[in-house]
Amino acid sequence: MKRFGRFAGCALAVLVAGLFAGGADSREIVPFETEAYRAGTIVIRNSERALYLIGGDGRAMRYRVAVGRPGKQWLGAAWIKGKYVEPAWSPPEEVRRDKPHLPDVIPGGSPKNPMGPRALLLDRDQYAIHGTNRPKSIGTYASYGCIRMRNVDIIDLYERVKVGAKVVVVP
Repeated sequence: MKRFGRFAGCALAVLVAGLFAGGADSREIVPFETEAYRAGTIVIRNSERALYLIGGDGRAMRYRVAVGRPGKQWLGAAWIKGKYVEPAWSPPEEVRRDKPHLPDVIPGGSPKNPMGPRALLLDRDQYAIHGTNRPKSIGTYASYGCIRMRNVDIIDLYERVKVGAKVVVVP
């Protein structure tokens, strides 16, 4: 209960923030009954296009996200290996092949930077959970495998998780 104590106290703030972030369904506390995940684990359900931060008390914070396009999704476990504020972005090889016009690096803070204001880098290849400069993509199958969040939501999640946190991606 201690892990989510601050969640219970911010329910009204979440509702108000959600209203200004493009909808009250931006993030919410939901029941999440499972013994399979420890508190602090992030579970991403591709089919729901949802990310859950497990609270360990039968509840989780649910965020709407964009996930990988068909053929670009991945499943399994990863760990957060780094947390970054306004990260610069270099297109991975696959993206560069599809979009050769992209520059080698887009600086952090640039409106053209697809990483948004925060990024949680995973220990798998070049995948991350990050903000976006395309908020209308949230709730869709849009990326090359990264998990996109509304900028207000990635800032919230960034503050709640630690380097080393487990991330599990399921269908």
